[in-house]
Order: sequence, then structure tokens, then C-alpha cells
Amino acid sequence: MAAISYKCPNCGGPLGFDPESQHYRCPYCQSVFTEKELDALSPSSASEEQAPDLNPEGMPGSTEESRASGEQAVIYRCPSCGAEVVTSETTAATFCYYCHSPVVLEGRVSGDYLPDSIIPFQIDRKKAVEQFLSYVRHKKFVPHAFFNRDQIEKLSGIYYPFWTVDYEIQGEMEGTGNKVRVWMSGDIEFTETSIFHFERGGSVKVKKLMRNALKESQRELIDSVMPYRLENLEPFHMGNLMGFAAERRSLESREISPEMEEKARSLASAAFRKTVSRYSSVQVRHGDFQPISEHWSYLLLPVWVLTYGALSGKKYYFAMNGQTGETHGVLPVSFGKLLGASALLGSVVFALVLGILYMFF
Repeated sequence: MAAISYKCPNCGGPLGFDPESQHYRCPYCQSVFTEKELDALSPSSASEEQAPDLNPEGMPGSTEESRASGEQAVIYRCPSCGAEVVTSETTAATFCYYCHSPVVLEGRVSGDYLPDSIIPFQIDRKKAVEQFLSYVRHKKFVPHAFFNRDQIEKLSGIYYPFWTVDYEIQGEMEGTGNKVRVWMSGDIEFTETSIFHFERGGSVKVKKLMRNALKESQRELIDSVMPYRLENLEPFHMGNLMGFAAERRSLESREISPEMEEKARSLASAAFRKTVSRYSSVQVRHGDFQPISEHWSYLLLPVWVLTYGALSGKKYYFAMNGQTGETHGVLPVSFGKLLGASALLGSVVFALVLGILYMFF
């Protein structure tokens, strides 16, 4: 397995993907390259090896959480500076912690793990920081430590893995529908109920059912910034990962297939039910929906993420959709700010009470 990076042919600087231009830019000489020009370059590469006992402080794979999950540390040599860097088993793209060059771990995005499609980042880091600060400043009781300069530096652009699946569902449905007619004749109200039998049969195509391909611990963060505009999917290119982090999937399609099939059946049933619309009420007596074909695709989708570990051990986060800008956060509360606001409110109420007492007494 190789760790690769692309070098600027003009100055030797590390190339990264630029969301604003949708091309590849050198941060030093500002040269810009197209995807075709990037493909013509020969990437630098270095080897990667297992390091089951290597747990340096502060590196991915070194936390108690990684050890508890059974993840094994992996080391690679940076193609730019030769330094040893540690990653977790699911890391597909990252940065060298010493020279900060973007690096793609090629074996993590090849073979069975080669994504079919990707939505490249549309929002760059500068805009992501601006939106993060705007979001947090409207939250009055967030501690300063959550959005100070050191914390903002941790805002990371990460590609997360997703599965999508298209189904063709063969279905049949039968039941009864009631039509109710009410009319008045003189002072008497009449109600007529007609009961009809209905049957439906045929096939329904359910497209682009999507599910993130990570374990439960990360689902809330990722699902909070859905949906994505999947019509903007592009064929996967390794260069899109340069300058960003990326996660490899930890769930296979077979593991989530029962869940996705159930969703597809439910959507097919709802589609059949919509065809029975001319009745006052409907009772479905029988329905059967079975997948007759399915097609799975493996995607990488962009998210800007900032996490914060409180002294209590609880994890907080800010997440932003790297395509649409949709934001969501689970933010910490500063009890100092909260107590200060409560004290101020109490002082105002006390002053008002004294004023009222003075007026009447």
C-alpha cells in the first residue's frame, strides 16, 4: 500500500484541491492545474506498514476510543519529508503532521474500496470559518474555548463514505375503498356509503436511497447536514482528496441491505397507496413488495467538521455540508456565562420591584 502526494512542477510545493476554482492549486506559487494536467504528473509515493503497538500521543489511532473500537494503527512515510506518521485503519486521506503536505493512502481508495463517485468540496476553508463564526456568535452561552483561534485551526474538511442503492420493486396491493355521500332532504340528513374492492400490481423504481457507511458513533454528526444534491455527483478522482481528510467505509452494503430494503418496500407501498386516491377512506387488506433488482454505489461526500471535548468527557461538534452549506451543531454551554446572565436578569427584576414599591409606598 502506498502513500502518495502530488507536487507542483513549478516549485515543488504540495498540490491540493481548490473548491473555489474546482482545480488543483499550489499554496506557494499559486499555480493552478486541471484534472487532465494532474493526471499527467507522476505522484510521489512512500510505503505503508502495520504498526499494531505504535500509539504516539496525539496521533490518530492513539486515543482510548480507537483502542476500544479495535482499530489498528498504521504508519506511513510522508513522500515529502520522510517523516513517520500514524493513522487509523479507516483513514483514506490526511496530512503529514510535520510538513503539512496532503497525502492520500492509495490502498484505502482502490480495489473494493474505490469510490464510484464523489461530490467535491464546493465551500473552501475561508468560507467555512466565516460561517462557523457566524453560527456560533448567535449562541450566547457557548464558551470562548469552543471558537478561539486554536480551536478554529482544528476545523477540518473531511470526505465521508456513503452508500446509495437503486431498487426495482415488484408489488401488489388489494383492499377496499369507501365513498361517502351526504345530502339533506328537508330536515333529514342522509348518508350513503359505497364500498369498492381495488387491486394494484406492477413495479416501482426507488432511486438513490442513501445511508452513511460508518459505525453508529458518527451517524448523528454526518446525518445532521443532509441532504446533498446528488445530481452533482462526479466520477471519483484521487486528486479530489488532496488537501482534505477522508474516511474509508466501515460498513459493507450487505450489513445495511435489510435496512435499505425495508425503506424501499415502504416507499413502494406508499407509491401504490397514492394511486388509490378517489375514495373517502381506504383499508389495505394485503400488500406484498419484493426487490427484483438492486444497484449499489459507493460515494464520498464533503463535510466541514469541528469537534470539541469538554472536561466532562462529553463530545461536542459543529458540522457543515461542504456542498450546500447546511450547518448543525451540538454545542457546549458555558455555565459561567449562564450564571452571569441569570445574575443580571435577577438584578433587573429586583430593581423593577424596588421601583414599583417606591411608587406605591
